[in-house]
Amino acid sequence: MKFIHYLETITGVGIYPLTSLAMFFLFFTVVATWALKADKKYIDALKHIPFPEENE
Repeated sequence: MKFIHYLETITGVGIYPLTSLAMFFLFFTVVATWALKADKKYIDALKHIPFPEENE
């Protein structure tokens, strides 16, 4: 049996792609808004977390 057959038997399966698209769009919008409005000094501090510049 094909996988599509199982999806056809689920009632209201058409709402799942729309819901996942809406969730992705909402998440992307929130992260993009946060990145654009975040303090530039904070973003610069986050850039150096993995490899802090230390003179040892």
